[in-house]
Amino acid sequence: MASIPSKLSIPAVISSITSPWQPKMVACVNSTTEVRIAKLQGKFIWHAHPDTDELFYVVDGGPLTLNYRERKDDESSEKKVVLTKGEMWVVPKGVQHLPEAEEEASVMMIEQAGTVNTGDREESSRTATIEDVRR
Repeated sequence: MASIPSKLSIPAVISSITSPWQPKMVACVNSTTEVRIAKLQGKFIWHAHPDTDELFYVVDGGPLTLNYRERKDDESSEKKVVLTKGEMWVVPKGVQHLPEAEEEASVMMIEQAGTVNTGDREESSRTATIEDVRR
């Protein structure tokens, strides 16, 4: 029988984060889906996740703007979705996107286990090692 995980405080995880764009894994569901928490501020980079959707949920702060391109590498197809506290949006797999937040936003992200935060741009200066903070 698998061990039973401890409960985890999302506010405590958020308060422990000292740098933006450094996701922390707080849960793994069915060994296939990770729940991550991060503080976002400023602009990220354009990237896509070819094999997985990515859910963004604003826990606090923000707003969070998710810029996306309806056609890959086509600036003329750029659109955006603006999320405020309590709102969520799913970036479909393969869609180029660039998250940005003028003011700090605490965000929960749900995506396929092992997904690199910079997707198809995994050699970027924004590429992070996902810290597992489960107890």
